[in-house]
Amino acid sequence: MKKVLVLVLASLLIFSFAVSAQEMTLRLADNQPEGYPTVVGAREFARLVEERTDGRIKIEVYPGGVLGDESSTIEQVQFGAIDFVRTSITPMANFEPAMNVLSLPYLYPSEEYMFQVLFSEVGDGVLEGLKDAGIVGLTWYDSGARSFYTADTKVTSPEDLEGLRIRVQESQLMMDMVQALGASPTPIAWGEVYSALQTGVVDAGENNYPGWYYNSHHEVAPYFVEDAHNRIPELIIMSKITWDKLSAEDQKIIKQAAVDSTVVQREAWDQRTEEAKKLAVEEGATITTLNAEQKQAFQDKVKGLYPKYSEGYEELLNSILEFEME
Repeated sequence: MKKVLVLVLASLLIFSFAVSAQEMTLRLADNQPEGYPTVVGAREFARLVEERTDGRIKIEVYPGGVLGDESSTIEQVQFGAIDFVRTSITPMANFEPAMNVLSLPYLYPSEEYMFQVLFSEVGDGVLEGLKDAGIVGLTWYDSGARSFYTADTKVTSPEDLEGLRIRVQESQLMMDMVQALGASPTPIAWGEVYSALQTGVVDAGENNYPGWYYNSHHEVAPYFVEDAHNRIPELIIMSKITWDKLSAEDQKIIKQAAVDSTVVQREAWDQRTEEAKKLAVEEGATITTLNAEQKQAFQDKVKGLYPKYSEGYEELLNSILEFEME
């Protein structure tokens, strides 16, 4: 009996070692093109995993949407056809409604404030909610701050937006925000925004610096105000099916590599943002920076939306609003 027990234990140890030492090639999907900051971050993640597993685990990065659009790749992650996806948090709200709270307007005073929140117990709690959907949240990425840009009006207060027709995404939250600021929300397909601004169908748009400059919107809407009404983080997510196949040691390596890749991704985003800002100014655009009091005026206008979009998650909202930075 003892010999049988010894043999069983020995077999289990050998099996455990084989699992921990397994070689595998995993796939990561990103709908952005090569060289985009999220792809830069994803490639750093892949490099770190390969380095820290001595080449046992390789991650192949597929940019440009070649494995499908954002929604379809998330579905493929759920049943294990794709191992990782870089995604915006917006579609993730379908699986974890708490994500909606993270997208509320004027929620974070700064980029650093947001990332300290996300990499605290607050953010960890939101990621934990994804597991029931077969998804493991690994790390947060940056996607900049969305601000308003106008064709003819320099904006320094909410009053300057009153009556303007502002192009927005087809999002009820975005439309409610623009209405709260006294403007008229106008959903238009992204590819039609330039002509809509040029012909006066809309008076303004909103996006981050790269979205504004690299789509040439600065040519027809040269007044950019840094109100930073939305900071919508992005995620690297992993299939729980794949995650559960890994040893605890490899899970730890992958999680830490993902977190460490955020540093490189944020640096790449900051570089892209500064480049877009610099080039836009050189080409005649006007950028308006708001002081704390001016920013507060915008936030005060939209705070009435918070109860509607945080219903059931009031504790999460308060933990963000009352968060103490290190």
